[in-house]
Amino acid sequence: MPPGEDPKAATAPTHTDSTDRVHLSVAEARALSERAMRGIGYEPEEARILADHVIDAALCGYEYSGLPKLLNVADHPRFKARRSPMRALRETSVSMLFDGGNQSGMLGMYYATRAVIERAQAHGIALVGVNNIWMSGRSAYYVEMAARAGLIGIHTVAAPPLVAPLGGARAALGTNPIAFGFPMEGDPLVIDLGTSAFMGTDLQFRHRLGIPLPEGVAIDERGRPTTDAEAARRGAILPFGGHKGYALALAMHALGVLCSWAGDQESAGYLFIAFKPDLFVPLEDYRRALAAEIAVIKATPRQDGVDEIRIPGERAYRDRARLAREGLEIDRRIHDALIQLAEGRRGA
Repeated sequence: MPPGEDPKAATAPTHTDSTDRVHLSVAEARALSERAMRGIGYEPEEARILADHVIDAALCGYEYSGLPKLLNVADHPRFKARRSPMRALRETSVSMLFDGGNQSGMLGMYYATRAVIERAQAHGIALVGVNNIWMSGRSAYYVEMAARAGLIGIHTVAAPPLVAPLGGARAALGTNPIAFGFPMEGDPLVIDLGTSAFMGTDLQFRHRLGIPLPEGVAIDERGRPTTDAEAARRGAILPFGGHKGYALALAMHALGVLCSWAGDQESAGYLFIAFKPDLFVPLEDYRRALAAEIAVIKATPRQDGVDEIRIPGERAYRDRARLAREGLEIDRRIHDALIQLAEGRRGA
């Protein structure tokens, strides 16, 4: 993989048979997504929020985190449990801890992001924690919201166990991503990385479609290396970068304990910190200074065979602009399953 390449995008499987693919305009993909979510009981505004999240992921080049994620919502063990409105458990002028009411995490984190933006804009800084939600989607989506509102955002997740600790043969930590959003003069600088060698949503995607995993990212239930998605679901994903990824995962876990509601490893905790750059320097000065720093980085002499020094998120923005024009392609099995949800049928 060349320097500057996006490791998440590189994990996307390739498809060569066009008959197995369905092309949709963005409007068609959005309409199908909303119909599928209404078909399983979500209110129109909830369906719109869920659809917008997955459409944005697909536009940014993350097929596994795009429309297939809506099937994961319907299949989630907590989907059928009773949902209730989010409510504040603890609150100050600059902080809030939400009980998410067993909402989908893509709804819970959307509302939490709006809350952290509102408080940070009013008070300069804010911290919002959320528990009792599940499957929050791409953290980049939320920190970009904050950055476009003129804030620096930091979002951490302590997810249910799916990743083995370094040297472990069983899952004990979540994929535990951390994301940052920084306002700039144009598109924000967005950095979003999981602390696992492979993302859980991509694992679900490959399991659904029978696609093998890359070498070296997972183990089976006996702790042996595997490329079989079903075996990895019974076993564990590995941390990325050995002890470094493991340490970051543990840090995200420790932050999640602040927000956790169930008091056990199966619970998840979400923390969002946002603050105004003008606590230190005027926002426009910060934007210009950061742009200048990035220009210097991009002008770095390149290694042989490297055409461009890319900044995290840059590929996603380019894909978003291109795919907004060209439309999206999804696997026909995903398309047909979404139609079944839209029609009130729960086929695979």
